[in-house]
Amino acid sequence: MTERFGQSEGEVVAGGGDVPTSDRTGARNPAETDKRRQILDGARSVFMASGFDGASMGEIAKAAGVSKGTLYVYFDSKEALFEALTLEEKRGLAEALFQLDADDPDVRGVLTRLGETYLVHMIRPDHVAIIRMVIGATEKFPRFGQAFYEAGPAQGVARLTAYLDRQVAAGRLRRADTELAAKHFLHLCQAGLLTRLLFAAGGPVTQGEIAPRVSEAIRVFFAAYGPED
Repeated sequence: MTERFGQSEGEVVAGGGDVPTSDRTGARNPAETDKRRQILDGARSVFMASGFDGASMGEIAKAAGVSKGTLYVYFDSKEALFEALTLEEKRGLAEALFQLDADDPDVRGVLTRLGETYLVHMIRPDHVAIIRMVIGATEKFPRFGQAFYEAGPAQGVARLTAYLDRQVAAGRLRRADTELAAKHFLHLCQAGLLTRLLFAAGGPVTQGEIAPRVSEAIRVFFAAYGPED
């Protein structure tokens, strides 16, 4: 059941999701930004501990150190709060990882650095836990999965595709379906690793596993997409 805060409790419901009722223009002053961050941090701890179904807005308000009324001013339902939190996490990850220098002629070096950084973030326990939470909530709320995918994996693939397009144009890679090539590279790097972690099978990933995996991914990727002789 969707948790909402009704006017009968003395507060106005924010109809705009995570936009405070005090500012319908979308602009936030620093105090509002800090308060929103405070709420998201509290929500993160509760969702990580209890999952989507097990979390309540009351628990989140307590963890965030705000009143329940204040919480509902910023987020009008648990669903809106969960979606905002997961999208922020995934969007921030895509932006941080896929900063690729298209003018660097060392394509192997660029992709090696990307692959290693990508795996370091993929294997983080909190990242795996967030993916599990989204998957668990998606059956009931399909838009969660769609939004999470578009903000994270799809953004990463789009950024890597744009980079590969530049390398093809520069003659550093052969002509190919660069979107498919981007997906191939990312899947080659993790090669079942994320699946193993999602199912808690085989123990944690060691740092020593990362470099060899990426090196092999680079070898296979360039065998398929390297420049033609």
